[in-house]
Amino acid sequence: MIILGIDPGYAIVGYGIIEKTNKYTKVLDYGVIETHKSEKMSNRLNKIYDGVCYLIEKYKPDAFAMEELFFQNNQKTAINVAMARGVTLLAATKLMGSEKLYEYTPLQIKQALTGNGRAEKHQIQFMVKAILNLSSVPKPDDAADALAVALCHSQTNLILSGTNIK
Repeated sequence: MIILGIDPGYAIVGYGIIEKTNKYTKVLDYGVIETHKSEKMSNRLNKIYDGVCYLIEKYKPDAFAMEELFFQNNQKTAINVAMARGVTLLAATKLMGSEKLYEYTPLQIKQALTGNGRAEKHQIQFMVKAILNLSSVPKPDDAADALAVALCHSQTNLILSGTNIK
């Protein structure tokens, strides 16, 4: 099974693609889709959409997993990330169908990787590195976070813990 994990954003969208079989879990690719703050928001959203479409067409994932939004107080950032998340979901829905889309809360991701829903960022990064047998923690952090989302999907009972986006 090939899983595309996404850490949503509008300046930086992290992505991580893993392959999970009964015998191994390995990284196929990871990185970020970046947009520049000087660009119009419509152009930034288009760049994110095109980048996600490219990844889906290249890797043909069996599942698309995304971190749910969590914001404490910056409303402007929340709206921009929500727009970026929307075009990301649109790309995935158009190319994969909604039955292959899943989202996970930060707590679910931390729980799946460390057994502790309150784990700190460095603990998640350590587990991503260890589970995927990498020589170092993936950089930037957004890519490591996206790999964590993909790993969460690969290690979670989808019926109980994953929310299929419909």
